[in-house]
This record gives sequence, C-alpha cells and structure tokens, in this order.
Amino acid sequence: MPALLFVCTANRFRSPLAQVMFQEKLRRTADAANWRVESAATWGDPNLPAMPEAVLEANKRQLNLENHRSKLISAQLVKQFDLILVMEAGHKEALQMEFPAVRSRIYLLSEVCGGTPFNILDPYLSGDSPTEVAHEIEDQIEKKFPLLFQWLISNPEKY
Repeated sequence: MPALLFVCTANRFRSPLAQVMFQEKLRRTADAANWRVESAATWGDPNLPAMPEAVLEANKRQLNLENHRSKLISAQLVKQFDLILVMEAGHKEALQMEFPAVRSRIYLLSEVCGGTPFNILDPYLSGDSPTEVAHEIEDQIEKKFPLLFQWLISNPEKY
C-alpha cells in the first residue's frame, strides 16, 4: 500500500490542503483504493482544527477539512510512509536530522519528481495571501500527481 505524508509547521493550512487535494486526485484514479495519505506538523500543537482560511480554500474546491485535526510528526509516524513531502527547506533539514533513518524519503513538495526546489511559505508568517498559497499547493499537486502516483505504485519502499 503506497503511503504519502505531507508536512508543514502546524498542520493547519498547507499540509492538510495538500492532503485533501492529493486524495481528491486519487479518488478519480483507478487502483488508488489502498493508498494512505496523511498530514502532520513539525512543531505545532496536536488536535487543533484546520485554519478557517484552509477550510474556505478546501470548500472552494469541493473538498472538506471540517473534521481535520492537527497531529505532530514522530519517529513512529515517519516509519509508516514511503514518501514525506514538506513545504519548506527548514522542515526538510529538521526532519532529516531528527529522523535519519528516513532521510532519503523526505523532499520538498516543489522538488520531488525533478522540480526546482522552493519554499511554499506559511501565509500566517509570510503575509502571503492564503488563496495564493492554496493555488501554489494545488499547482504542485496537479503537476506532480501523475509522476508521484506512478513512482509510489512502482517503487514503494518497504520498511
């Protein structure tokens, strides 16, 4: 079963949006029933709802984040995923140092599948529009979905 984890700082805007956007693409794809797609926080508080702006952006796309609750990343959690996609270089560096056993499975969302690395910034810290950040995540998911799907189906790492 392919397993994909999206990670951002608080697990309340970027990674939950990426999760539901990817899950929607999967829903429309044959042979995707056994996938596991989740999201987590690097440094946030657990069990908090998605930010209202994330819920709004999800709703604009007929996606649902109403039941989302944040969760923290852990060694136990990362071991369960074939691929871990983060939003910022700082996330990647921190996770690779904290979890060296899964270092080779951690990528920026922007760089995976041969993309040019760049940060998808937290709109609450950067001042970027939540709508613009949501569009950026959506664009990355749209562009990378076929390659990610094929790669994870063909080459999942078994741990």
